[in-house]
Amino acid sequence: MLTIKHIKKKHKKIQALQDVSLQMEIGKCYGLIGPNGAGKSSLLKILASINQPDDGKVLINNESLSKKHKGLIGYIPQELSLEETVSAYQNLLFFGKLYGLKGKQLKSSIYQVLQLIGLTERAKEKVFTFSGGMKRRLNIGCALLHQPSILIMDEPTVGIDPQSRQFIFQLIHELKQQHTLIIYASHYMEEIEEICDEAVFIDHGNIIKSATIQELANAYASPSVFIKGDTCLPDHASLIGRVTNKHGGYIITTNHPLSTMESIIQHCHTNNILPEQLELLKPRLEDTFFSLTGSQLRD
Repeated sequence: MLTIKHIKKKHKKIQALQDVSLQMEIGKCYGLIGPNGAGKSSLLKILASINQPDDGKVLINNESLSKKHKGLIGYIPQELSLEETVSAYQNLLFFGKLYGLKGKQLKSSIYQVLQLIGLTERAKEKVFTFSGGMKRRLNIGCALLHQPSILIMDEPTVGIDPQSRQFIFQLIHELKQQHTLIIYASHYMEEIEEICDEAVFIDHGNIIKSATIQELANAYASPSVFIKGDTCLPDHASLIGRVTNKHGGYIITTNHPLSTMESIIQHCHTNNILPEQLELLKPRLEDTFFSLTGSQLRD
């Protein structure tokens, strides 16, 4: 169990975290979502013991977070923390020693991690020869050497190929089955929807909402219908909902999606029109995000 109680943090004149409280359970993945400057990285660095809060505390199993909990936490920063002029093996060796591993235990952990991240055959090659996806996988591997109970991931899929992204998703599912608590920060809403059990929205240094993905979708997002094709859309006056242009077609946001689809189908049938695409769109986490944080640009 990880408990955050009334955490506050100020960077110079900016109050990065106002009064953050949260409770997380093992075996679950929590998606941390927020605009730029919302306080995500500040919170993650406190949880990883990189920075200390100005006020409040972090508890692990009801004990205050301290140096003795170092071996329970793995931290994967957004920026690659690798030495690219040496091999993957040497990077893992360095980080393993930082976590207090040595001797046979260290070598065994390195071998297991290399297998896990699919880099066994490239272990002796220098990191600068690796693709972006391989570097990301190695970056993750460095945080897994000591088999942490809590894994903190800050934007781990930035700039990688689809295969490496899918590998990371599969790894997270396996770690959850091993009762690892995962905190996953991302700007990609579809990632949060796919791999996380709960979403935590943070903005202006405060937790503004925390709930399961389905609860958030039901509470903040309206169902909608998408139609694409020339003259496929009936007179707007006959539709109950808000019509917007998107992806070369129209999205009708409505609380009556089935009757809306029925009106569109009847219109197409009467006028002998075959639509290019007609589908019922499920509520998306992105809709919830804009409902909670707005759509204004953030720097």
